[in-house]
Amino acid sequence: MDRQILSLAVPALGALVAEPLFVLVDSAVVGRLGTDPLAGLSLASTVLLTIVGLCVFLAYATTAAVARRLGAGDAAGALRTGVDGMWLALGLGAVLGVLTWASAERLVTALGATGEVAQHATTYLQWSAPGLPGMLLVLAATGALRGLQDVRTPLGVAVAGAVVNAILNVVLVLGLHRGIAGSGAGTAATQLGMAAVLAAVVARGARSAGADLRPGRAGLWANARAGAPLFVRTLSLRAALLLTTWVATGLGATALAGHQVVNAVWNLSAYALDALAIAAQALVGHALGASDVPLVRSLLRRTLEWGVGAGAVAGVLVGGLAWAYVPLFTDDPAVRQAAVAALVVAAIALPLGGFAWVLDGVLIGAGDGRFLARVGVVTLAVYVPAALAVRAWAPAGGAGLAWLWAAFVGVYLVARCVANGVRARGNAWTVVGASS
Repeated sequence: MDRQILSLAVPALGALVAEPLFVLVDSAVVGRLGTDPLAGLSLASTVLLTIVGLCVFLAYATTAAVARRLGAGDAAGALRTGVDGMWLALGLGAVLGVLTWASAERLVTALGATGEVAQHATTYLQWSAPGLPGMLLVLAATGALRGLQDVRTPLGVAVAGAVVNAILNVVLVLGLHRGIAGSGAGTAATQLGMAAVLAAVVARGARSAGADLRPGRAGLWANARAGAPLFVRTLSLRAALLLTTWVATGLGATALAGHQVVNAVWNLSAYALDALAIAAQALVGHALGASDVPLVRSLLRRTLEWGVGAGAVAGVLVGGLAWAYVPLFTDDPAVRQAAVAALVVAAIALPLGGFAWVLDGVLIGAGDGRFLARVGVVTLAVYVPAALAVRAWAPAGGAGLAWLWAAFVGVYLVARCVANGVRARGNAWTVVGASS
């Protein structure tokens, strides 16, 4: 079982960290331009990751549905489900790209930015918006391949994309002096290229299995319906992250710039640990499709053990080495101090993060989206008073940022752990068959 889990989790790790690596590279390059551009990138990347994150159901719902059909012996149906998910992603991405470009300034202003920070944030959003169709298509195609238990192809594309993104950012921002606009344009171009490659791989597999490549109304509706509860769940998560950024904005430019560094490292850690959740999604979905509940229970226990252990290792690295890697992002001593203090707080909670994210993966693989949607709303409601208290009473700068992250992990993350843990102990989510 360990070999099975790791054979999916290790390659998935590389694919999962691609998006936060893009943000890390952008942060490191843009950070050379000064504190205001880095603070602007913090806001813009939060908006962009929120938009993409809200659409992560394109990957998660597709993974679960494809894995169940594959477990039930319907390979052609599994690929057809993946193709329909990709068409849905392409259409949704085109609409969101136009809306993001048109409303970039209003989105940034709504988060409380003004002056140079707002200008930089708006510029980055408008230049990165054309890449949204590619970003969402990458989600759907990756979800289909994960459901087919092919995690090596997304890994190869993600590694190539990370390299290309780094080169484009350095050339456009530092070489051609295009500023933060060059960073957004480089990321958009990279995402579109990755989408084209992954879509071609899924299409080739669908043709080989005899699955239709044209969009089907029933399939599109099924994908949208399966993804709706996961959209609500992700909406609540992104609302919590946006609320956290809004509070950081109120703590001043130093805290906001430090928050960008902490948020980028946290996202990288979360995506890395989420590799185990991806393995759980694919394996649990496949086992439920094959009606093997004892195997599902064994997978639950073992992936949780891996999640907590990996979270502990990540916590030691993130917190223990913060003093060494934070200077890569900024030359401002105040920003460095704020980021290091908050990173130590975040690092302590990473074992809990591993527990929560693996349970999310298990329940998503089981198709238990409605429960996750309800829990998402409840945990957000629990976190809101704590975040508002930090905004009202915490000091500005590094101390306030540390209090903000203490509230986020101590209230929001703990609430998710408790809710998901109670659900996993029951049997309501272990529905067997080709569909949940």
